[in-house]
Amino acid sequence: MTAARGPLVLASASPRRREILSALGLEFEVRPSGADEGGLQIDDDLEFVRAAARLKLETALQAEVREGAFVLAADTVVTVDDERLGKPVDDADALRMLSLLSGRDHLVRTAIALGRVADGVLASRVVETRVWFKPASRDALVRYVAAGESLDKAGAYGIQGLASGFVRRIEGSYTNVVGLPASELISVLVDGGALERWP
Repeated sequence: MTAARGPLVLASASPRRREILSALGLEFEVRPSGADEGGLQIDDDLEFVRAAARLKLETALQAEVREGAFVLAADTVVTVDDERLGKPVDDADALRMLSLLSGRDHLVRTAIALGRVADGVLASRVVETRVWFKPASRDALVRYVAAGESLDKAGAYGIQGLASGFVRRIEGSYTNVVGLPASELISVLVDGGALERWP
């Protein structure tokens, strides 16, 4: 069993992140921060995703009133040809993103940030995974978008769903592409004092 040192709050509405935390045997509450990272004017992708996760964390910490509660925030971006892909705004945008990814590699970066009420930011980390897609026809991409997996995901795909059929190989953390890098997450929680030990 995990040994938590205080309540853990996930500042994200992502069902994938909830599933990863649950699979790791962690007890937590979900309280999305509501922070909008769209206003961040940062060109460097690594610094952008780090700042976005920190913004979400700081917003959630300000809303959390329980002293001693730990808050976990995260942000994920997909980068291809120096273009940063967040969540698509509609089906046409999703199709555009997937067309960019087809037949080549791209980077998935997730930043995780841990804080505690009254203590502020305790730890953060950015994890990078490279993903290769096989070539896909426009018709196949249109059918994928129509299946409904794209709209709430960075890069317009979910590697754990139908899009696994597009993935030729990955280099790095699989769970990072899903939404939270599990191994690195545990390290952050232990190093930041949210867990005494794991498992």
